[in-house]
Amino acid sequence: MPNRLAGETSPYLLQHADNPVDWHPWGQEALALARTTSRPVLLSIGYAACHWCHVMAHESFEDPATAALMNEHFVCIKVDREERPDLDAVYMQAVQAMTGHGGWPMTVFLTPAGEPFYGGTYFPPADRHRMRTFTRVLKAVSDAYTQRQDSVAASAASMRQIYESSASNRGTGAEINTEYLESAVRAVASNYDAQLGGFGGAPKFPPTMVLDFLLRHWARTGESSALDMARSTFVKMARGGIYDQIGGGFARYSVDAEWLVPHFEKMLYDNALLIRFGAHLFEATGDAEVRRVTDESVAWLAREMTSPDGGFYSSLDADSEGVEGKFYVWTAAELDSVLGSDAAIVKTFYAVSSAGDFEGNNILHVPVDPTDVARNANVDIATLLATIARAKDRMMDRRSRRVRPTRDDKIIAAWNGLALRGVAEAARAFRRDDFQSLAMRNAEFLLQHMVVDGRAMRSYKNGISRIPGFLEDQAAVALGFLAVFEQSLDVKWLDVAQQMARVMLDKFWDAGSETFFDTSHDAEQLVTRPRDPTDNATPSGTSLAIDLLLRLANYNGDERYRQQAEHVMTSLAGAIARYPSAFGHMLGNVEYAETFACHGEYCDMPSPRALEIARAAVTSNQ
Repeated sequence: MPNRLAGETSPYLLQHADNPVDWHPWGQEALALARTTSRPVLLSIGYAACHWCHVMAHESFEDPATAALMNEHFVCIKVDREERPDLDAVYMQAVQAMTGHGGWPMTVFLTPAGEPFYGGTYFPPADRHRMRTFTRVLKAVSDAYTQRQDSVAASAASMRQIYESSASNRGTGAEINTEYLESAVRAVASNYDAQLGGFGGAPKFPPTMVLDFLLRHWARTGESSALDMARSTFVKMARGGIYDQIGGGFARYSVDAEWLVPHFEKMLYDNALLIRFGAHLFEATGDAEVRRVTDESVAWLAREMTSPDGGFYSSLDADSEGVEGKFYVWTAAELDSVLGSDAAIVKTFYAVSSAGDFEGNNILHVPVDPTDVARNANVDIATLLATIARAKDRMMDRRSRRVRPTRDDKIIAAWNGLALRGVAEAARAFRRDDFQSLAMRNAEFLLQHMVVDGRAMRSYKNGISRIPGFLEDQAAVALGFLAVFEQSLDVKWLDVAQQMARVMLDKFWDAGSETFFDTSHDAEQLVTRPRDPTDNATPSGTSLAIDLLLRLANYNGDERYRQQAEHVMTSLAGAIARYPSAFGHMLGNVEYAETFACHGEYCDMPSPRALEIARAAVTSNQ
């Protein structure tokens, strides 16, 4: 049975276009069908690079018997969370409230009005680890919907109350001062893994926003422990399996505390944030290893993630040939054949063994400091590093012949804005003209294809950009343009950023609640209007908006922007104090709003020349 996804542009939706499930894209047509047929909605949300999404698709959505059950009892809707973060946020809140956890693939059952009444994440085809089978869930939900409407209505009503409570929670303000920031650093440090870097235990995600806050805190105060936590964590990640030692770029997260075994998918947003942080960390420390890793990550972005017209693609899949990580791992015998006489020392450097450390294969990582490896091998460090560089070229050539992971080639505005900012600032830090050229191509692409009258569109593929952007898109792209202005001193980019800020305030600021919402006033009305100021894998839309307002206030001298930004930060101060790790980017904004002291080459403030040009432009426009 052909479903309705073949005409979509999302690679994730297209992955499901041949399923026997009668999938619909999200829209009023599908919800109307649910109403007229008196069937509940089965909403499935995931993304193209998601390993467990592939697993559930193969086990359940490709199975004719399971698909028949879904088609008979439900109106089935498939959503790409990367295209529709608003839907993902609304229904993830429901799943987390119902189950205590979230993740993808996400399966949510809705009334025809779009109200959630049951949900979960991955459901297996057979009983496993106390998880109910997907077919049992389908039958139970269908039975409840037809036979126990009171129970369904009560569950939906309970979720309405949760949404209403969340929407009415405006937070409690507190005084934000230097002591407040010191307290936040202490709270973050209490969860620091001094041996392995990062915070907490497995799984470990790159805590980039928190690291950025720590670096800013060090720059203002000179507190060495903050810098040590930031640098050590970055280096530990860079030496782990979470970093692609051959091709550059970081994976989504590590399943262990040692940063060894990654969840192999590579996301644009992780690398965008880490490139920017790496550039700043190099300016602060002059660390050659930090520079090399950041250089390699930009090279990966340019080589594998850039479209012919300059947009940055979204992600690389974790799987190739149906096997997670197959593209990235090695056997000892394969390295022997590739590297010849260099094999022994390279295998020592990357901790390669015959037994392997991942399903009989080896994930390349650097558990021993390179200087110690050189000393033990009785060679000087320069000789060792030259050998490793030569080996990496050979290994890259061999790996290029493997079947590559699938690439999600849609272009997301917010992630491109983050990457644009990172590459532009890396160009400044490393004085790299090629990085600057990469940033300029991306900026021109975004301006031409993804910004319409100062408003960002969410995604772009095949010449189509049809989803209006969200708060994170609007703010991140504008911040990317500001970074380009700082580098190029072309006032065009400052003008566009200011226009986008005005649109942002018009579309996303709510005067009644004195806060930003993640969706615009004119967006599709969902069961609740999402507003989440906490960071997730990327900085929150609110924190990016505050970042933009503070920086524009420095450029154009508009104190209204600064006052508005400080009002929001103050309103969130209580929540930030309770959960500082969830507000890393906002804490960085608070540091920025303080009297900021530059430290050495690191100075995340407008250059005197940029300020001069910006202020002259303001004067000429008055």
